[in-house]
Amino acid sequence: MAISDTIKKGAMRAPHRSLLRATGVIQSEDDWDKPFIAIANSFVQIIPGHAHLDVVGRKVREAVREAGGVPFEFNCIGVDDGIAMGHGGMKYSLASRELIADCIETMLRAHCFDGVVCIPNCDKIVPGMMMGAARVNIPSIFVSGGPMKSGTDPVTGRSLNLASVFEAVGQLSSNTITEQQLTTIEKNACPTCGSCSGMFTANSMNCLCEALGWALPGNGSILATDPARDALFQRAGRTIVRLVRDNVRPSDLLTRESFENALALDMAMGGSSNTVLHTIAIAHEAGVPLSMADFNTLAERVPHICKVAPSGSYYMEDVDRAGGISAILKSLATRPGLIHPDSMTVSGLTLGETISTAEVKDEDVIRSLDKAYSPKGGLAVLFGNLAPDGCVVKTAGVSPGMMQFTGTAVIFESQEAANLGILGGQVKAGDVVVIRYEGPRGGPGMQEMLAPTAAIAGRGLGDSVALITDGRFSGATRGGAIGHVSPEAAAGGPIALIEAGDRIEIDIPARGLNLLVSAEVLSERRQRWTPPAPKARSGYLARYAAMVTSADQGAILKVGG
Repeated sequence: MAISDTIKKGAMRAPHRSLLRATGVIQSEDDWDKPFIAIANSFVQIIPGHAHLDVVGRKVREAVREAGGVPFEFNCIGVDDGIAMGHGGMKYSLASRELIADCIETMLRAHCFDGVVCIPNCDKIVPGMMMGAARVNIPSIFVSGGPMKSGTDPVTGRSLNLASVFEAVGQLSSNTITEQQLTTIEKNACPTCGSCSGMFTANSMNCLCEALGWALPGNGSILATDPARDALFQRAGRTIVRLVRDNVRPSDLLTRESFENALALDMAMGGSSNTVLHTIAIAHEAGVPLSMADFNTLAERVPHICKVAPSGSYYMEDVDRAGGISAILKSLATRPGLIHPDSMTVSGLTLGETISTAEVKDEDVIRSLDKAYSPKGGLAVLFGNLAPDGCVVKTAGVSPGMMQFTGTAVIFESQEAANLGILGGQVKAGDVVVIRYEGPRGGPGMQEMLAPTAAIAGRGLGDSVALITDGRFSGATRGGAIGHVSPEAAAGGPIALIEAGDRIEIDIPARGLNLLVSAEVLSERRQRWTPPAPKARSGYLARYAAMVTSADQGAILKVGG
């Protein structure tokens, strides 16, 4: 019996059928014997990565109908991290991930769908949909809207992306560019619809969907404006009907091995630091144990072979031209033990079979293992007396001189204060900027810190100033930026005990982050510390803060957590 029979079969369901007829989706009496397929679309006009998804939804619906399914489209919310950046709106970004997961769960279970095509593209929308689909565990497939093309400065010819605009604000504050130059960068950095052009969070997660076997080849790299993407939409619509027929569920695909494949790709590409947060949360929903330490285990053996902006000079269009995610995975497969080729995918083939025909077409973009940028992966988790439960750094974006760094703490109690302080000249070479009380609970919502890190880079301090926070970073962040410090300050983590002028030691090769203060002094400070009053006292953020867990647990929600 199909799941959707619950709402469409038998005399008792005549009222249900009457309502379904009123939608106009039921085209013939034969439709009652076809699978009901949800099209979970994240179309919203305020996010450039999602502004075209209304058209994508129609194309996927048509493909589902042609394949023998009955498509019902619904939409969920989305927060544009770039637009929410640098003000109170960013507190809602990570929190929106849980709303999206709950939305997916609610729609799928309330209406007894047989399968779902998820159409995400940006930031929290991708992991939110993944969490919801894993939780419900009906046949599902992901097909993103695709990345945008990189921009070009018409005056200098320099490649541009969203991070270029944020960094230009820092350059303006230090009088190294003019307001007219800033306007030129602003107007040309984001030239098309699609998720931002570099290896930021959205593209990182859409690429990881391929490695997990939850999306078809090309999902992460084919540009939003490339006609080749239409074929991907059509194939996804056909594939979901087959997945329902064969009862292939997320639990069949999301195994420990497939998550290790995703982490291997993450390390090979130097993905956004946010992938750590999201992958742990998705694995939790899938019932697969995954910890912060697992990322270091993979990083130790997976070389960094593809360097995409903001860490490198290439963009997603270059990755696609060079062979896409399949080519990167095939390169990893040349060394036994880096990936699990027998993991199944939505294509009906194993990962090994899926990537067997892939080809690296540009060895500057996708390097061979023996010419890797680094023998270790592009992400690392650090531990120490400042982060007993771990913290995350995108090593792919750290200059060699910052891999080991000791500096003097300059403390800010919020992101807003830090941004003003950095732009106002309060931070100098040799400092370690500390931004605290911005964790999942303390923020609440664990704000991204692209504005402060971009300001540091824009003021020419990217190779001489580090930043640590219990908040997190945009995938567009580069430099000595260490986030997700756990436990967070609001939970009494050691980051709350730092005092101005303290010395902080960062040792990325040794995976260490330590406050150079004795245990006795820290104990004395802890006795004086008192928890801060909650920043949110009503509404969704107050409920979120009451239930959210630490970053090292993926910042998932738990009752009494």
